[in-house]
Amino acid sequence: MAGKATTPSFIALHPTLPVLYAAAEFVGKIEAFAIDESTGILAPKNRQQVWACQLSVDPAGKVLLAAGGGVTCLGIAEDGSLKPAVKGSPGGALEHPKGGNRQKSMPHSIYPAADGKFAIACDLNFNTVFVHALDTEKATLGLHGSTVLKAGAGPRHFAMHPNGKFGYSVNQKDSTVTGFSFDAQAGALTEIQTISTLPEDFKDRSKSATAEIAIHPSGKFAYASNRGHDSIAMYQLDEATGKLAFLGAEPIRGREPRNFAIAPGGKFLLAAGQYSAGVAVFAIDQATGKLRYTDRTVAVPSPTCIRFRPAR
Repeated sequence: MAGKATTPSFIALHPTLPVLYAAAEFVGKIEAFAIDESTGILAPKNRQQVWACQLSVDPAGKVLLAAGGGVTCLGIAEDGSLKPAVKGSPGGALEHPKGGNRQKSMPHSIYPAADGKFAIACDLNFNTVFVHALDTEKATLGLHGSTVLKAGAGPRHFAMHPNGKFGYSVNQKDSTVTGFSFDAQAGALTEIQTISTLPEDFKDRSKSATAEIAIHPSGKFAYASNRGHDSIAMYQLDEATGKLAFLGAEPIRGREPRNFAIAPGGKFLLAAGQYSAGVAVFAIDQATGKLRYTDRTVAVPSPTCIRFRPAR
């Protein structure tokens, strides 16, 4: 065991400091830990009272973004510890506007764009992908724009292409991925495609729900996880148009892939089987993007999030 946290679900790493952040999903707090780089052991630094189910850090390491009861921006101190949300500002628990929908806002994720000027949030209940203006110096967010998806989609997580020109939401409710072009100057998303995460012969979509999405570091492939179907959907990605072509869905040899991650270098993908207590290792074919099970699954109790910190 590297460290002990309170009901951790999603984790994020500081881009330059040996610091890890964990969302204590069921108790309403985010915990910061120092990483011992020789042993990997975690030591508590501090915590802030924020409800969160997903976390991300901006590329410069100045703020931590959290999605949960709303979307929240927390400043990060020079030592990596978390500052409290700025009182009376849009930094803390900013709720998305209802827009005629009587449901409660339920953002499942928020991610900074590459230049740190905008943040993109997926609100599952409002069926909308929101773009927020992000001020990393003041640690604040401000609603900038939004794109409503087709009824019943339910955007959950989002991934930007390495070129910054395209982004993709994985949609939990109807098991699809929606691709967007992204204008980094205007902070605007424009939908270009929606494609299934499931093979055509899987008829009962009510028995599956998506969870995670990632783009291969080469920019040539994309992957999304299917819970229920318990697989990783594989796509070839056209870097000129941003469109995806479905390659199939590889079983994870486990249950409930709530999260997965591509290893540095792009040669392997690790899929977390939350209900099967294991992390399965797949080799990625660098020419086709297809996954090959390596016959190795590492026993891990209830894995819900995987993050890699390259050796330094």
